[in-house]
Amino acid sequence: KILKGPSHHYLRVVRKLVYVLSSCFLPFLCFSGAWSAQALEMSVGKIPFLQAVNGSTVTLPCTYASCIGIENLYFNWQFNDNGTMQKVCESVIPSEGVVPDVTIFRERVEFVGKNHHNNVSILLLNITFEDGGQYTCFGRNPKEHHKNHSAIFNLIVVDELREVDNTLTIIIASAVGGAIALLMGFMLLKNFTLFVLTKLEEKNKECLVTSSGIDNTENGLSGSKADSKPTPKKK
Repeated sequence: KILKGPSHHYLRVVRKLVYVLSSCFLPFLCFSGAWSAQALEMSVGKIPFLQAVNGSTVTLPCTYASCIGIENLYFNWQFNDNGTMQKVCESVIPSEGVVPDVTIFRERVEFVGKNHHNNVSILLLNITFEDGGQYTCFGRNPKEHHKNHSAIFNLIVVDELREVDNTLTIIIASAVGGAIALLMGFMLLKNFTLFVLTKLEEKNKECLVTSSGIDNTENGLSGSKADSKPTPKKK
């Protein structure tokens, strides 16, 4: 009983200390985990570049994602003109599914995302060589304490699309195919040769056995099938 009192008191102190520490740090940890999971992300797809012919129409893709949703999400497209960032368009999306009213600053640009499936892509009409370069899709979400993110898309404008020379690939594929076919032919020939040699060896063994039996019969050895003639009696 003497030990029970101090031990029980010590246990109560430890429990109280753990409770105080948990009360202080648990909200901070939860907030930190939620913050990392709620980060806004802008994406231009798995292939962040495009090669297009002069005079064609191209789409610059961009979508946004947020775990907790958006509220007055601000986004814009910018074009890097020799180090100077020029706005292509901008807008604010009040909430999910709302089609934004987009302000466009350059000619031959059309907003085609319409915010369907978080899409904020744009269309460049009748592109020229001056349109080639680096485009940045930027977003900022006030619901995430103004967390922002951006993604870069590169547009390459050319006179014409060049055909890819597959000659080397065809040569390599033909060489590999020929080597495989040659190896298979060699293996078939090897197996056939071994088969023929085995059959010849078996036939030779049969001939040797038959020849041995005939020799024994002619020499009058025991076990031969020759008729034994009786010894003539003396008169």
